[in-house]
Amino acid sequence: MSEAETIHVDGVWRGAASGARREVLDPADAGTLAVVAEGGADDADAAVAAARRAFDSGPWPRTPVGERAALLRVVADLLQRDRETLALVESRDTGKTLEEGRVDVDDVTDAFQYFAGLVVEDDGGRVVDTGSADVRSTVVHEPVGVCALITPWNYPLLQAGWKIAPALAAGNTFVIKPSEITPLSTVHLMRLLVEAGLPAGVGNLVTGAGEPVGARLAAHPAVDLVSFTGGLASGTKVMAAAAPSVKKVALELGGKNPNVVFADACATEEGFDTAVDQALNAAFIHSGQVCSAGSRLIIEEPLRERFVAELARRADRIRLGRGTEPGVECGPLVSAQQLARTEAYVASALAEGASLRSGGARPAPGGTRPATGYFYAPTVLDCCHRQMRVIREEIFGPVLTVETFRTEDEAVALANDTEYGLAGAVWTGDASRARRVAGRLRHGTVWINDYHPYLPQAEWGGFGKSGIGRELGPGGLQEYRETKHVYRNLAPRPVRWFAG
Repeated sequence: MSEAETIHVDGVWRGAASGARREVLDPADAGTLAVVAEGGADDADAAVAAARRAFDSGPWPRTPVGERAALLRVVADLLQRDRETLALVESRDTGKTLEEGRVDVDDVTDAFQYFAGLVVEDDGGRVVDTGSADVRSTVVHEPVGVCALITPWNYPLLQAGWKIAPALAAGNTFVIKPSEITPLSTVHLMRLLVEAGLPAGVGNLVTGAGEPVGARLAAHPAVDLVSFTGGLASGTKVMAAAAPSVKKVALELGGKNPNVVFADACATEEGFDTAVDQALNAAFIHSGQVCSAGSRLIIEEPLRERFVAELARRADRIRLGRGTEPGVECGPLVSAQQLARTEAYVASALAEGASLRSGGARPAPGGTRPATGYFYAPTVLDCCHRQMRVIREEIFGPVLTVETFRTEDEAVALANDTEYGLAGAVWTGDASRARRVAGRLRHGTVWINDYHPYLPQAEWGGFGKSGIGRELGPGGLQEYRETKHVYRNLAPRPVRWFAG
C-alpha cells in the first residue's frame, strides 16, 4: 500500500478515484507529515455501496453476537500491541503530548472491550407480559444498517473507536470519514480491523474533506444512520442533509463548559491546590482543543483574586513544545486556522474589557518549540462577562475566562447561561450543595470535585445545542440499533369483527 492509498472500500486499499492527494501537516512545525488520498463524492458512493451490500447480503448482521464480540476483543488486543505506534501517530498528527496519545489508545481499547461485553449481556431481547398464556410478545434489537461515521480533528482515534465499536457490536456496516486534518490514526485503526478479520465491506474508510465526502455521506439515501462529532455549524448542515431520507442522526457538537468553584472547596491549602490544578487541567489539556474543556471558570467572589493569581502564575509555567519531546506539557494548536481563530477571540475579549492575566500571544520559539509551529500561550482572561463573544462561543484553544458569583443561585444561572450543555463541574466541600447544584446544571455530564474523567459504561452527550443522542454506555449501543416488537399468537382463532 502506497502512502496515498488511504481509502478502504470493500476490503481493498486504494487511492482516490480522481487521483487527488492531500498533505497532512505537522502542527509543531507546519511541515508535511504524510500524504493521503483526497476522496470525493464518487469514493463516498463506492464505500456506501460496499457497506450496503455487506449489510443486505453479507454475513456480519447475522453473525452470532458472541463472534462479533470476539472480533472486538481481538481489536482491543491489537490496539494494545500497537499502543506506542498509535500514540506517536496521534501525537504527531494532532499536536497533543505523547502521554495524551497513550491515554487515547487505552480509552479506545476500553471502549472495544466494553461494547464486546455489553452486546453479549444485552442479547436476547425483552419478554413483554401480555396477560395471556396464548401470546408470546418480545421486544428485540436489530442493527440499524449502514452507518456513516464522521469524526473530528481533535480526538480522531478516540472518536473513531467510540463510534466503530458499538456500530460493529450491534451488527452494522459502516463508512467512516475522519477529519481531513488528522486522518492518520483512523487509517491505522482500519488496518487493525482488517487484521482482526472484519469481513470485506463491513468497514469502509474514505479520507477527504467534509465537502464533498461528509456532505455526501450525510445525504446519501442508502445510509441508515449518520453519527457526527464536530462543530455546531457543520452539525446543523449534517442534520439538514439527513432530513430528506429521514435517517437516524446522532450529533455531538461541543460545548462551552462551566467549572464552578465555591470558596468552601478551598478551605484548606490542599483543597486550594487541587482546585487550581484541576482548573488548569480543565482548560489547557490538549491546548484547550477539547469539546468538554472547562474554559469558563466561574468562581465565588471572595476567592477570586487569590485563585486567579495562582492560576495565572501556573499557566505561565506550562511547558510548550512538540508533543513527542520529554517534559512537554502542552503542544501546539492543530492548524494555522485554529491559531488565527484563537488570536481573534482573545483580541475581541480584550477589546470588550477583559483583563489579561497570562498568555495572550504566540510564545517565542526555543527549546522544543519550532519557529513555524502553531503554538499559543495558555491564556487567562479575568473580568469577563456574559456579553463577550469569548464567553458565549466555543474557542477550541488554550483560553480560560473568569466570571464571578456571590450566591449559589447566581452560580447556577451563570453555569446554565449557554446555548450548549455538554459538561460542567462544581467544586465544594458541602455534600448537600454538591448534589443540589449538580441536579440543577443543564449539562450532560457533571463532575463534582473533579474534571474530565469519563467511563465507557456511562453515556456521553449533551443538552441543548451540544447535540442529539449519546455515545458510550447502553445508550451508546442503542444509537446503532432499531427496536422491533415481535407479537406471536400461539392460539389463533377468528376475531369475527365483521359479520361477513
